[in-house]
Amino acid sequence: MADEQKQEEPVTFRDRRKVDPETGEVRPDADATGAADSAAPAGDGEQVAGPADGEDPEVEKLRAEVAERTADLQRVSAEYANYRRRADRDREQTKVDAKVSFANDLLVVLDDFERAAQHGDLTGPFKAAADKVTAVLTKLGLEPFGTEGEPFDPQLHEAVQHEPAEGSGPMVTVLSTVLRRGYRISDRVLRPAMVTVQDRPEAEAETEAAGGADAGDGEPQNRPDQDG
Repeated sequence: MADEQKQEEPVTFRDRRKVDPETGEVRPDADATGAADSAAPAGDGEQVAGPADGEDPEVEKLRAEVAERTADLQRVSAEYANYRRRADRDREQTKVDAKVSFANDLLVVLDDFERAAQHGDLTGPFKAAADKVTAVLTKLGLEPFGTEGEPFDPQLHEAVQHEPAEGSGPMVTVLSTVLRRGYRISDRVLRPAMVTVQDRPEAEAETEAAGGADAGDGEPQNRPDQDG
């Protein structure tokens, strides 16, 4: 009986040839057919193992690793950005320090130029050399400050003498005489201006400040109300 059942079972043949024997063309579904046949059940009642309904542990592990690497990359990027900002700030600070050091050594030379100009001795080749030195320092960002008539600022001016003043109304302390000009580079004060101060009515101080700006470099001028 067993032999008769085996003989009655139909025999199925599958044509897995990639080239059609009749047309000679490649069958487009040859790979798909082979893949389908290889995935077919091996026998009655048997099922091919597939992915579980839940998350694959291996995929979950890979996702966790990707998230960790992404966080590391973001942290490194932030640290590098902070480093670049610090490096740029330190580089600019180093430049300013170098300019300040160089200009400080030449302030006494500028004082000599200014005194020579006040006495009329800054002429000829001497004046040409002074102009070149002043131009170099100006290019580095050196700025003079301290002119007669401007309000007194203890952060910029060093008052060495106080002159009495007459007048009424709101009083303001202004510079009456500039004994030594002050200089700064950017927000760095190289030295304060050495000045003589005087308390005068605010309207009078503003008028003189406007007149001093029109007069020129703010060189000391003789006034009737000035002592000495």
